[in-house]
Amino acid sequence: MRLLPFEYAVRNLWRSPSRTLGTFIGSALVVLLLLAAGGFVRGMETSLAESGRDDNVILLGAGSEESTERSEISPSVADQVLASVPGIRQRLGVPYVSPEIHMAMLVRTSPDAKEGMQAVLRGVTPRAFLVHPQVRIIEGRAPREGYDEIMVGELVAARLGLSQEELAVGRTLYFDDRPWTIVGRFAAPGTVKHAEIWMPLQNLLIANKRTTISCVILTLDTAEFGDVSAFAQQRLDLELVAVRESDYYAELSRFYSPIRAMVWVTATLIGLGGVLGGFNTVYGALVSRIRELATLQTLGFSRLAIAINLMQESVLIASAGAVVAAGIALLVLDRLSVRFSMGAFALTIDAPVIAAGLGLGLILGLIGALPPAWRCLHPPIRDALYSS
Repeated sequence: MRLLPFEYAVRNLWRSPSRTLGTFIGSALVVLLLLAAGGFVRGMETSLAESGRDDNVILLGAGSEESTERSEISPSVADQVLASVPGIRQRLGVPYVSPEIHMAMLVRTSPDAKEGMQAVLRGVTPRAFLVHPQVRIIEGRAPREGYDEIMVGELVAARLGLSQEELAVGRTLYFDDRPWTIVGRFAAPGTVKHAEIWMPLQNLLIANKRTTISCVILTLDTAEFGDVSAFAQQRLDLELVAVRESDYYAELSRFYSPIRAMVWVTATLIGLGGVLGGFNTVYGALVSRIRELATLQTLGFSRLAIAINLMQESVLIASAGAVVAAGIALLVLDRLSVRFSMGAFALTIDAPVIAAGLGLGLILGLIGALPPAWRCLHPPIRDALYSS
């Protein structure tokens, strides 16, 4: 089979600049939409997966395995599990046992603000930095117990819909009818903690008039998960359940799977509309070339050879659109903050997402020219030569 020169496909791209530009923009938009959906799903999955560590165990109130915010346990659990379970990790005599409060609360930027913004607060002790090594202070310092001080994550501004300047060190947030001074900023990339507000455990207990905490998080050394689970089952009076931190966030990830599925379905439907529009554009471009295609057949080129040449044209345009879309996604969408109920996370445009986008561009080019090419090459050569 004799193929048409590749240069012939390249030159044909400039015969109708407006149609070429329309196909290029359409392909770029479809690929960009897929990249945005992939970045959303990838960012959410990564955020939840990176938040949990295999060697961390969470002690929760029985019946609250799916939400630390609903859990309530005695503050004495931290000391009791430390005394009952040998093999918990320690550093310089300090055990990796962190009693914590997790809760959502309305905060305001001024005392006279009419509406509050829902923030995720975590009451902690200094031991929290041991069991959560992903967290590191990047500006200022940690809040002190007994003072109305807080520390904010880098994505708190995105979670509250504020600018970074409004949450700079030295600024003030209001909740519990009191001003709380921001004394530090921390980073916990790729985790849900990145969008939380941290404050001393006792301060949050007093602010909310609580006598219970949400959970105790500990890090295993020589101990095993079964040891902590056995402690929780034996102490019926404490009403505890032990969950691996990685399993806890994996369950949360499954809980949000319908949201990810909805994003994919929406992207697929919109992308399908873009593909159908691309079919019409390519068909309109080929209709005006029916005589040309028939002439090529009379010169000895088979219909398959002509169809391959048309596919080369389509692949060139769609691939160029996919490359441009990938560049836009990396510059604009990557690390873009998105709010959700757990806080916020950043879109992740990584290698698998880029590969999927470029693959879609190639597929669009391959299949985009087939139906129009079939319609335009199907008529007999005689009828095609006399067509207007």
